[in-house]
Amino acid sequence: MEADTKKGHFIESIIREDLAKNKNHGKVITRFPPEPNGYLHIGHAKSICLNFGMAGKFNGQCNLRFDDSNPAKEKQVYIDSIESAVKWLGFEYGEPLFASDYFDRLHEFALELIQKGKAYVCSLTAEEIREYRGTLTEPGKDSPYRERSVEENLDLFARMKNGEFDEGEHTLRAKIDMKSPNINMRDPIIYRVKNASHPRTGDRWCIYPMYDFTHCLSDALEGITHSLCSLEFEDHRPLYDWIIDQLSTPCHPQQIEFARMNINYTVLSKRKLQQLVDQDHVNGWDDPRLPTLEGMRRRGYTPASIRNFCDIIGVSKKDSRIDMGLLESCLRDDLNETSPRVMGVIRPLKVTIENYPEDQTETLEALNHPQKPEMGKRNISFSKEIYVEQDDFMEDPPKKFFRLGPGREVRLRYAYFITCRDVIKDETGKVIELICTYDPETRGGNAPDGRKVKGTIHWVNARDCMEAEVRLYDRLFKDENPEEGGRDFIENLNPDSLEILTGCKLEKSLEQAEPEKVFQFERLGYFCLDSKEGSKDAPVFNRTVTLRDAWAKLAKKHPPRKNQPKKK
Repeated sequence: MEADTKKGHFIESIIREDLAKNKNHGKVITRFPPEPNGYLHIGHAKSICLNFGMAGKFNGQCNLRFDDSNPAKEKQVYIDSIESAVKWLGFEYGEPLFASDYFDRLHEFALELIQKGKAYVCSLTAEEIREYRGTLTEPGKDSPYRERSVEENLDLFARMKNGEFDEGEHTLRAKIDMKSPNINMRDPIIYRVKNASHPRTGDRWCIYPMYDFTHCLSDALEGITHSLCSLEFEDHRPLYDWIIDQLSTPCHPQQIEFARMNINYTVLSKRKLQQLVDQDHVNGWDDPRLPTLEGMRRRGYTPASIRNFCDIIGVSKKDSRIDMGLLESCLRDDLNETSPRVMGVIRPLKVTIENYPEDQTETLEALNHPQKPEMGKRNISFSKEIYVEQDDFMEDPPKKFFRLGPGREVRLRYAYFITCRDVIKDETGKVIELICTYDPETRGGNAPDGRKVKGTIHWVNARDCMEAEVRLYDRLFKDENPEEGGRDFIENLNPDSLEILTGCKLEKSLEQAEPEKVFQFERLGYFCLDSKEGSKDAPVFNRTVTLRDAWAKLAKKHPPRKNQPKKK
């Protein structure tokens, strides 16, 4: 699928220049290379849209390649989830590729480096390697094993491969420059012993290549022309180029870095997301409050809204924080166009219409979308007993409250004018029922005598509605930057990020709802059937997003303080 990339950015300009020069024989081949050690999040969506988008825009190819060179952390469930997420976002690919497909070739490349005197087996411990590496201001020191002969290195490396050594006893390191100002070039480890079974290669290997060695050579073997990655790999680019320059690879891909995505009111670190899951602050990786693609999908986010968001924020070389409100705005824009309207009462208050015939039920017509007649109409039923929202009644309403109150008349959406005549309370004084009358001449919501009412409220038929649980999801953190000032992000969790309402009354048509199909509950927001919890007899609906951005109003009331003293 071709992404919408109307706005040119610096990566697109580089590709255009390369094509103008017939570089790479006019080909554009990119890749999305996730490590299958967790679930994808909204930050990965930016990389997916960019890599597949550039390939689509220039009639090229984008590979989905799993960087599965660390068997201790990788699982098939993550592989399946990643494949599903890429397809859900709307992008097509051929057979997925795996770094493990190249383990034999990578081993050959390692032998080639040893034979050229460009790699050696080091017997320093991990702690000693860190000590010898130096710091940002001090050069490193050569390993005492750096000058081993080619023959000794080949023998030791073969014995590593044959399982004769324990983890950490020996490593294979590239021989570059221990005094380089770039720490990544100070003889980095390119192979290590790891006694772990691999999901795809089983127990065939007990040595595994490191990411920096695997990634660039996998790119070269696949003929990648433009290796697009986030800014954190900018300092790794000299190593990327050095490894390829030393070896007889089929091509030399160009690594280009772009700023990664940072969104306020959330965290996008796999480690921190893992902490939220492990400590039960959320209910699994697909919790609808998380920025994981599985969580967003379950909540009701649409692929189009995510693609549009990634297009709007663009591609730059400088890190910045994106407003969560922009993502939600993209979602609202899409859902406003595509979501059918229904009525649901999530905090029900019973209304009895005393002058409506006891045994009568009538059928009314309702629009599925007021601005889109092509979406058709549906039938809704009306009877003597209905439910309205508790918030739509006040016993002592203020002047500008135009909904129900004693003696007040309102319009029921698609139905009649009703007037509140009496209030029934329980022993605690809580209002539990309204007694109203209706005007039978106002069917459809208009009075033949021309009288006007300012309030229109939604409702459902008490005798013909479905009952459901509704979960009101909100932002997971209270502050824009949960880690500002070195705070523990866990302490910034929003205690109101989830509110569970039971006994909600929904329009009967929602009995046919399917997961991921989003509906607008009129006046309340956008909701979808939960794909994981609930049942046909006890459905659960998730709020995808509110109709308006309540957080924007909150930010205006409580703007960030300026000139705050820095914490020591």
